[in-house]
Amino acid sequence: MATLADSFLADLDDLSDNEAEIPEDNEVDAADMEEDIYGDLADLENLNYDDLDCVSKLQKTQRYIDIMQKVEEALQKGSQVSIQGVILEDDPEYQLIEECTALLVDIENEIVIIHNFIRDKYRLKFPELESLVHHPIDYARVVKKIGNEMDLTLVNLEGLLPSDIIMVVSVTASTTTGKPLPEDVLSKTVEACDRALALDSAKKKVLDFVDSRMGYIAPNLSSIV
Repeated sequence: MATLADSFLADLDDLSDNEAEIPEDNEVDAADMEEDIYGDLADLENLNYDDLDCVSKLQKTQRYIDIMQKVEEALQKGSQVSIQGVILEDDPEYQLIEECTALLVDIENEIVIIHNFIRDKYRLKFPELESLVHHPIDYARVVKKIGNEMDLTLVNLEGLLPSDIIMVVSVTASTTTGKPLPEDVLSKTVEACDRALALDSAKKKVLDFVDSRMGYIAPNLSSIV
């Protein structure tokens, strides 16, 4: 029977594989990425890409709210280690770690879905950007920073992207065929960016919590790693 540590490491491998598979060339296929998540493209036809709440639901679920609240409380109080420095299976923190491993996968999937929402809206403003900035979180940060600005010499992207990519983005922006977004569309796009960034922050908190407890769940394995 697989241990919690084995299960967690397997989930982390899946997350790493998902990030590693983000294309490095100019071909980013949103349909392929979404099909992996939903399992059937027919489900995607029911998504309303004019309604962010229809696309992005995880952060408003009671499960997400409860787990994140427990994670934040656990991080604040530190670890209350059980007998002999090991977290036992009947310990509430053991159960929380199990919940976290599943939530991490859901968060990663939700980020991809929101990323596709942002691209669907923002390609009207800067269609070339999605081929230049591949990572969902980097893309969200850049979109939020640029907004509706057409002159990128007025936008400071330093710290968001490598300097060579910033140069390419700036040059490409000067020749883009895109147009400023209507205010309502821009507002939805920025809100989606905020959700993606909040999910990324939540993912880091969950990973920090699990990392802080792994030494008590699988001390030998943690020492090896």
